[in-house]
Amino acid sequence: MTQALLSVEEAAERLGGVSRWTVYAWLSQKRLRKTKVGSRTMIQEADLEAFVAACNPESAVLTPKDRA
Repeated sequence: MTQALLSVEEAAERLGGVSRWTVYAWLSQKRLRKTKVGSRTMIQEADLEAFVAACNPESAVLTPKDRA
């Protein structure tokens, strides 16, 4: 099974169009994992999905009952 690799630009687009410099900042802060392919910085699709999940834990979602 092969894992899809995304460029920094592709990852930024998938994250809602954030700046590629924001993605580079997250990579340098080790908030997002990177994979080097030669001199290129790539991000595994699974790592991007894990990053998004970590930023939006289900336990932090408020239900209408919690808001009242």
